[in-house]
Parts: sequence; C-alpha cells; structure tokens
Amino acid sequence: MKRKFSVVLLIVLFALQASLLNAHAAENKNEYDYKSPEFKAVASQFLCTCGCGQDHYACDMAGCKNTDAFKKDLLSMMEQGMDKDEIREYYVNTLGEEILTAPEKKGFSLAAWVLPFAALGGAGTGLFFVVRKWVKRQGDDGLPSETVGEEDEVEGEIFSSMIDQERKKYL
Repeated sequence: MKRKFSVVLLIVLFALQASLLNAHAAENKNEYDYKSPEFKAVASQFLCTCGCGQDHYACDMAGCKNTDAFKKDLLSMMEQGMDKDEIREYYVNTLGEEILTAPEKKGFSLAAWVLPFAALGGAGTGLFFVVRKWVKRQGDDGLPSETVGEEDEVEGEIFSSMIDQERKKYL
C-alpha cells in the first residue's frame, strides 16, 4: 500500500512539475530578444533616424542612440502583446509615414510611387510616335514615288558600270 501511494505521489509530482513548466513557458512565450525573427520583422519596417539610411534592425552606426532606444521601445511594445501592424500604426500616427522603409499601399503613397513610372512610360510612347513620324517624313523628301523608283534604277546602272570598269582594269 505504501509503495502504491509513493508511485501515485511521484506521478502527481511529475504532472504538477510539467504543468508548472508549461505555464512558465506560456508566460515566457511573449518574451522577445533582439535576435528573434518576430523582432526582426517589426524593426526592419522602420527607418533609423540617425541618417545611416538603414532600417532599425540593420543599423550598425557606432554609438547610434536612436536605434538603441527605439529597439527597447519595440521590445516593450511586443512584450505588452502588440503585434506588427499595431506597432506600425502607432509609429505612423506618431512620427508620420517618413519613418517607414516601404510606403503604404494606399492613397497618396501609392500614387507617388506609381505615377512617375506611368509618366515615363507615356513619355516614351509619345517620343516613339514622334520619331517615327519624323523618319517617315524624312524618307519621303517631297518627291513622288515614281521619281524615287527611277533614281534607284539610274543609280544601279551607274554602280554596275563602275564595277565593270574596275573589273576590266584588273582582269
């Protein structure tokens, strides 16, 4: 009887320990560090303000205090349970869209990225048609098509007579 009691007691203790470990793991599930992929996804969407031109995750400027403070803020927000989109929205509302590494895909930001390429495409197409019209106009030279055909025949006869003369000199 004592043996059964001690076996049951051990099983209960192991079960209790396992449940405590799972509870602790669930608590620590929201703990992030600077090397976690979740932190990288959040930090890489914001530009560093020190002037290096990199995102906050990749900023490696010596003594950049902006990145250190920003990373601490990001970690505290992530540990509070905020997700990537909520953090992005908070900083866009606070600092403006200039903080983002990639523009939002809506409204004026989308137009600002698409319109220059559309304008270049339209200008290139217009230039193509203008040059094509100039080439057609230059090819005509104001001569009727019959005259152009006669000039080609005359030039062909002249070239063949020159070739015959040269051939007679050397053969």
